[in-house]
Amino acid sequence: MPGTKMHADEVDIDESLVERLVAAQFPQWARLPVRKVRSAGTDNAMYRLGEDMTVRLPRIPGAEGQVGKEQRWLPHLAPHLPLDVPVPLGQGTPGEGYAFAWSVYRWLDGENLYDEPLAEHGLRDAAAGLGRFVAALHRVDTAGAPASFRGGPVGTADEGVRAAIRDLGADGTHDAEAATAAWEAAVRAPQWQGAPVWLHGDLLPGNLLGHQGRLSAVIDFGGVGVGDPACDVMAAWTLLTADTREVFREAAGVDDATWARGRGWALRFGVTAEHYYRVTNPVLARVAHRAAAEAIADHHAS
Repeated sequence: MPGTKMHADEVDIDESLVERLVAAQFPQWARLPVRKVRSAGTDNAMYRLGEDMTVRLPRIPGAEGQVGKEQRWLPHLAPHLPLDVPVPLGQGTPGEGYAFAWSVYRWLDGENLYDEPLAEHGLRDAAAGLGRFVAALHRVDTAGAPASFRGGPVGTADEGVRAAIRDLGADGTHDAEAATAAWEAAVRAPQWQGAPVWLHGDLLPGNLLGHQGRLSAVIDFGGVGVGDPACDVMAAWTLLTADTREVFREAAGVDDATWARGRGWALRFGVTAEHYYRVTNPVLARVAHRAAAEAIADHHAS
């Protein structure tokens, strides 16, 4: 819905603001055109700067901490990963009436996998490639790493998940009984006993880029940090199909308990995001609906 804000504390951002910020803080880029990038992202706004760069600006106070985290850790992670990730080129500071830090990145060619879904053969290749990405990310040294916002036990949001299931069940969006059974199974799964590992934290179709029919890049590392590897497994239900999930699982090397918790993360994200964003961000709500439906169906098929 154009003009509808997703959060009560969301600030106003437009092309004029971005032009002023760039001109004041990066004068070498001041003459480059600025164009808004269509995105279903909830925490940050994106603008293309010239042909080779993108500007990423927090929409809400709670997202400002992502800026320094991405600037610090993306260069540490990138050499270990088999897919392209954003390359920081500069960090901006508050100014021109805008209160937050912000970033400039190298532009990555491709279309996000929500707007341009892959064909079946491309999706199978993507399942293997994303599994290898997750496995590689989980092996990177974690010394000094921050905690991921999705790095703890999946059941910590139990009350909110059950409330969303009740509401979405009451209006017929999901089968509340089936969703509750799937959720309770995920919460009962054995918890992660290993050391925390690096996580992307938000492997949704909108954060994955495809180029020439193949998965090419992973973007939006605002949730990056360490914790239980299960939250990155939710990509099996947010993106993949029943026919491609096992390809991802084999490439990622996921055990049964982590797989069960990952399905719980897909369900948790699905019902809570659909409940929260179905009016203000229908694109993300559709992603969330699919994730929940896939997780519920997969649980009952297993």
